[in-house]
This record gives sequence, structure tokens and C-alpha cells, in this order.
Amino acid sequence: MRVGVLTDEGPSLAAKSFEPIAQGLRDFGWVEGQNVAFEARSSNGKEEALPGLAAELVRLQPDIIVAVGTPAARAAETATETIPIVFTRVSDPIGLGLVTSLARPSGNVTGVSLLATDLATKWLDFLIMAVSDARRVGVLWDVRFPASRPRLKEIEAAAQSLNLEVVPADVRGPDDFQPALAAIIQHRAGAVIVLPSPVFAGHLRTIAELTAKAQLATMFGRREHVDAGGLMSYGTNYPAMYRRAAACVDKILKGAKPADLPVEQPTKFELVINLRTAQSLGLTIPPILLGRADEVIE
Repeated sequence: MRVGVLTDEGPSLAAKSFEPIAQGLRDFGWVEGQNVAFEARSSNGKEEALPGLAAELVRLQPDIIVAVGTPAARAAETATETIPIVFTRVSDPIGLGLVTSLARPSGNVTGVSLLATDLATKWLDFLIMAVSDARRVGVLWDVRFPASRPRLKEIEAAAQSLNLEVVPADVRGPDDFQPALAAIIQHRAGAVIVLPSPVFAGHLRTIAELTAKAQLATMFGRREHVDAGGLMSYGTNYPAMYRRAAACVDKILKGAKPADLPVEQPTKFELVINLRTAQSLGLTIPPILLGRADEVIE
């Protein structure tokens, strides 16, 4: 069997993301070099490269394509109507037109979605628990990433109910990080939410250093940012999500049709807090928030 892999991440993060998928497949008996081969293509965060990479994979006629990330899933779905596609790390597969419904995807596409309710409310709740005097919260978001605008609207709605002002600052690439943060600081935001996007995932250390320099408490959707020095993250447990995608791949390789496999939604979320970062920001994390954390980095 040949498995094509298309991802919107850079090579190192793509390899880290794919390992739980590969391990999951090994658990199901699919061992590279024995009964399965992988053909991987990474756009290195350049969304415009994905259609060409997807077409390249299709020409190789793999038995299935695993698409990691929203832009990768869209590119794969556009490139083929016949090769089965399993996506993962996709925020809204119905809204993006990848499937007609979660229960009955139809067509050649199914997978594991990031679609989850109340994430924006949780991001704000946890962040304000850590920075209780914040009345304005900045939002750093990638204007080119399809999932960002709906998340921004969710945050604005949640902030209204909490009597908070939202200061959005959009970016299109790494060169925009510093000006966007400067705009957030100028509006006297006390903390910032960085929305998930390949452009941020590809520059973990840069984002951590810039927000630390700006003395901004940060909330992320992925724990890798906290490992790199961000304050907090709350979101899907990515390795668990990737392993569930592997189970879907296994079923299709054994004869199941994507149209008959419901799109799965996340069931496991984790709150991670970096106490070293909190100390550098002069923050005392309340015990009640520490008690809710799945992991505390000390």
C-alpha cells in the first residue's frame, strides 16, 4: 500500500505531527518498508505551494492521501475525486465544503475535525483568570488562513459577554508579527490570543520571544507554543487526534469507503501552563487555574 501525506507545516513540525499517525498505523499492522510506503510532501507554511504538491501526489496514484491541516485538505480535495482522503487538523469541514455532513461525509473525503464548541470562551476565561486586570485582549490572526476569521468572531462574541474589548491584529507572514504586536500594545491590551495557523506554528520561537519582549501574556491553541515559551495553551490533544486519523486510514486501507466513515470530532482537550513564563511576566497563576491544568511546565 502507498500512503500520500500532504501537510501545510514545515519539515520538522510535519515530521513531529506525522509520527503519531505512523505509530497508529504500526499498531494496526502497517509497517513502513514491509506493507506500506509513505510519500510525503510539505509546503513549509507556503499555502500557494499546496495545489502543486497535491497534484504531484495524485500523479503517484497512492491508495490514500492523508491531509494534515485545512489548506492541505482543501488542496487534496480539489486535486482528486477518486483517491480516498483522510484529513486531520481541519476546523470546519462542512463550512469549507470538504464534506456535506459529519455523519455522512459523501464523496472521497473524511477524517478528524478540530471543530469544537466554546473554545473561544475557554481561551478568554483561562487568560482572564491569569491576567485578572486585563480589560482589552489582543488577537493575533492570520488573515489568509480560512479558520481564523470564524474563530475571531467567536472571540469577539465571547468577549462581549465578559465586558472585554478585543483588539484584533492581522498578519500575512512573519514580517507582520512585530507591527501587529505593536498595534496591540498601542491599544493597551493586557494579553493576547494567538489563533492557530501554519504561519505561527512555523515560527514558534519568534512568537514566544516577541510576546515576551512585549510583556504580553499569551494564549495559544497548540501546546508547542507553550513549550517554546508561551504562557498557556488550551486545545485538542494533537497526538491523540492524529492517532484517530490513523484508525480511519486503517479502515480505508482494509476496504471501507470514506463516505461511510463519519467525520470524528475532538474529545480530549488539554490546558498547559508555563510557570517559568508566568514568573518572567510577573504573574501569579491562581491555584484554581493551576488545578485545572493538564500539565504545568516549571
